[in-house]
Amino acid sequence: MEWSVLRQLFIRFSGIIAPERLINEDETFCFLYIYRDNTMRFLTAYFILLLCPMLAQDTALAKNAFMGKDILQAFDFWNITHPGTRFHSSFKPYLSSTYTSARDSLVPFSIYSFQNIFLSKHLISGSTKPDYSVQLHPIIDAEPGYDLLKKRSLLSLIAGTHVKANINSNFTFAATIIGGTMGFPFFLDTSVKKQKIIPEFGQGYGNGKSAYSFFDVTGYLSYTTKNKIFNVQAGRDKHFIGDGYRSVLLSDYSPANPYLRCNVNVWRLQYSVWYSWMYDVSTANGVKQNFTNKYGTFHYLSYNVVKEFSIGLFENVIWRGTDSNQVRTFEVNYLNPLIFLRPQEYSVGSPDNSFIGFNFNATLFKKLKIYGQLGLDEFYTKEVKAGNGWWGNKQAWQLGAKYVNALGIKGLKLQLEYNEARPYTYSHGLPDQNYAHYGTPLAHPFGANFKEIQGFVTYRHHRWELGTQLMYALIGKDSSANSSNVGQNIFLSYNTRANEYGNYTTQGLKTTVVQSHLKFTYFLIPNLNMRLELGYIQRSEKNGRGYGLENPYIYLGIKTSFWNTYRDF
Repeated sequence: MEWSVLRQLFIRFSGIIAPERLINEDETFCFLYIYRDNTMRFLTAYFILLLCPMLAQDTALAKNAFMGKDILQAFDFWNITHPGTRFHSSFKPYLSSTYTSARDSLVPFSIYSFQNIFLSKHLISGSTKPDYSVQLHPIIDAEPGYDLLKKRSLLSLIAGTHVKANINSNFTFAATIIGGTMGFPFFLDTSVKKQKIIPEFGQGYGNGKSAYSFFDVTGYLSYTTKNKIFNVQAGRDKHFIGDGYRSVLLSDYSPANPYLRCNVNVWRLQYSVWYSWMYDVSTANGVKQNFTNKYGTFHYLSYNVVKEFSIGLFENVIWRGTDSNQVRTFEVNYLNPLIFLRPQEYSVGSPDNSFIGFNFNATLFKKLKIYGQLGLDEFYTKEVKAGNGWWGNKQAWQLGAKYVNALGIKGLKLQLEYNEARPYTYSHGLPDQNYAHYGTPLAHPFGANFKEIQGFVTYRHHRWELGTQLMYALIGKDSSANSSNVGQNIFLSYNTRANEYGNYTTQGLKTTVVQSHLKFTYFLIPNLNMRLELGYIQRSEKNGRGYGLENPYIYLGIKTSFWNTYRDF
């Protein structure tokens, strides 16, 4: 698109005209409407001139899809209604070379484009080899809210930018730089203020007004071979294993961490191995100099048996960066990407924390997806069969279902999910080797010793979406009256457990959490993920000692953010 054409567009759409679509959908997937007011029309036209100069199809093979639920919902509709053997829905972030067959036309509502072509090849564009392009995505996440329990106003304001450079379609550099402040209603603030850790972003710094400032940088370098089989990445970001809202194997709840990853896609198989550098902050009291290193090796093998059925095997090992002599660093024995880690642990006499898991999903009638997970922190068949509540039976599991275009209504999605984790799952005898990073669990935000059920109803039509989320959870917590360890707090050593036998899920101080979340969203510019959100949350908590909490919270926001923000931990 030449600058002369842009000038003509600017002149045309800054005049007095009736509302109409500006640019053809096939070119940009981006719709803007001009209001009759001259000033508004001029500003809108200026926005187009500033941000949409040289749009072109982006065929990059090495980029990661954003993991925000607003964006991933389109993947659900596409993958469930058009299942295939190359795309593996349980490993996120999705690599662009695996979803080249995805088309926006296969989804019954306006979306953030699968190919993410917004602002492609407009800042810098190469017409000779090597071919290259640069993209920009402005980020704003402004959300004023009101906590009706404490009768106080809150404000979260995050701003930044996402930049992506593609070279010859198979090399991508991406970086996201954001910062700002976040305010939390009372039911969340009680958790955040203990260590001033914002789960999604890491360390927060209080400003004296019940809000926390932060700064975060994520990104990656990625290379995919032309045959789309091999991908190598190095960066700082998150991973997610599973098809559900939660994951009992690995979720995006904790902050990003540095990683090195290799991904192989061949036939119906996808194999990923990555090495992560994490932090234990449990004894740091918010002082970064006191953070201690911990490392992790992760393997995930996914096999699409047929288009409609997939199974996956997950395993990892986590170890602290220093041993009792303060001399241990990265364990080179865990660099081998082709073997199971458990035998490797035994071969080196490892005291480290290993975890294995299984994942499956099945698509029925191109409308329904059944999914599930099983995580094994420890598993002794003899003790499981005995059924006497041995503390070392540390397992977690998930079962869920998604129903798209439900009841024959295009854009309607129903989802039901159950999660459970036995006491002491994800914990370790050495607390700094637990299944956590930066003071937050790597799997489920409740830690362990809980049962949870989640229900979702979402209806999206064109640019607007109405959704509701209902959560019921029963959690067994430690009592403040004593120093017992009943298995919910994964930051305690399991050597401090209260009982060897007789352990059961939700033991301890039974705490019931019920939360409902109603949200209305209007997508101003779907291809930019720019949206208006109006939401209402009702949080209720009570326990066996008479504690009760009723905390309503209402918020309004304008956002272009593409990460997940959890308000139900």
